[in-house]
Amino acid sequence: MATWRCVKQCGACCHLDPAERPDLEEYLSPPELAEYLSLIGPDGWCIHFEPDSRECTIYEKRPRFCRVEPAVFQDLFGIEPEELNDFAIDCCRQQIEGVYGDRSLEMLRFDREVGI
Repeated sequence: MATWRCVKQCGACCHLDPAERPDLEEYLSPPELAEYLSLIGPDGWCIHFEPDSRECTIYEKRPRFCRVEPAVFQDLFGIEPEELNDFAIDCCRQQIEGVYGDRSLEMLRFDREVGI
């Protein structure tokens, strides 16, 4: 069985381009939406994403909407804790495909790390 985990130095979730996430207003509160939009750099990437290391520079203090945790996903998306694993895997795969491609090294690494 595949088990979700964050794969270091992927960063696909740090590509925040709102054109690719038209439903932001459906799950983020107005203050969260404002915060989300304030994090987007001119290239569509989070201003806290370090491209050389491909890591978040504020990982320990990242916003709630950046956290893959049962309570957060239940609140934002209505995902029950027992559904989080499969949902998070699907979300990551979609985001990685959109940012890097479905045959990218990042997708291969993710699939291997989660056990697909």
